[in-house]
Amino acid sequence: MTILETIRKGSEYLTARGVESPRLQVELLLAHVLKLPRLKLYLQFDRELSPAETDVLRDLVKRRGQREPLQHLTGSVSFLGMELRVTRDVLIPRPETETLAQLARERLASLATAAKAKGRPVKCLDFGTGSGCLILTLAGMGPDCGVEFHALDRSAAALAVAKSNATAQTGLAPVQFHEGDGFQALPEGLCFDLVVSNPPYIPSAEVETLDPEVRDHDPRMALDGGDDGLSFYRRLAVEGIRWQPAGGWMLLELGDGQAPAVGELFASNGWLIESVEKDLSDRERVLIVRRPGTAPD
Repeated sequence: MTILETIRKGSEYLTARGVESPRLQVELLLAHVLKLPRLKLYLQFDRELSPAETDVLRDLVKRRGQREPLQHLTGSVSFLGMELRVTRDVLIPRPETETLAQLARERLASLATAAKAKGRPVKCLDFGTGSGCLILTLAGMGPDCGVEFHALDRSAAALAVAKSNATAQTGLAPVQFHEGDGFQALPEGLCFDLVVSNPPYIPSAEVETLDPEVRDHDPRMALDGGDDGLSFYRRLAVEGIRWQPAGGWMLLELGDGQAPAVGELFASNGWLIESVEKDLSDRERVLIVRRPGTAPD
């Protein structure tokens, strides 16, 4: 069977099983099997697949038809130019989280520039790091950026994935990884100029209504935000203020429609609301808050 015939048959199979963008999914799986850039498939439509290649692809397409995520089948995801390993132990990074990462990097770069002029370091924490996509994007500022990077997660398995992703990248600043449930798992004396987090924010009752790729394959602890989806925002609002200096920043990803409730939650706990930023689909996606006061010299 040729590449073109394989793409057509695979697309029909996935279409019948309700998979979105079926042709793209087949092309990405085929490119993975053949170890080719996807666009090069278009230059080889008449190439015959070997029996071994056909068998491997058939199995992957079948699993995708059973709604196993593409990223689990290929073992990786692209996030702002980084190729990151993903497993069932971590939330698959979404495109909307790239908005949070870019905003955090801009804010952190500004903090680092100001701190360098005053001769002091900046500290940054990723609360609930998962795959490490956020902290590794920030650590991409480089070893000489003047920032000390920390990442926290309650899952040892997730931290193992994040550490492997850190090792696989080049040119990053070092990252210190911490295992535990919340700020109390961090060493005493740490104080973070910037905290970034994509916390679990799906209301518990809604987890079962999610797409099978998410519901059945992402870790529930990375999805379930409690009865109203706000449990982790409460923890961050109440506990986080003790781990940041005056003028410290916190940037948080939001679920759809959560901006007013989360903003009120932080305001009632003494934070200043800087802004709510939209993602590329024009949804309110990132809350930026600041601890009152003037940043230290």
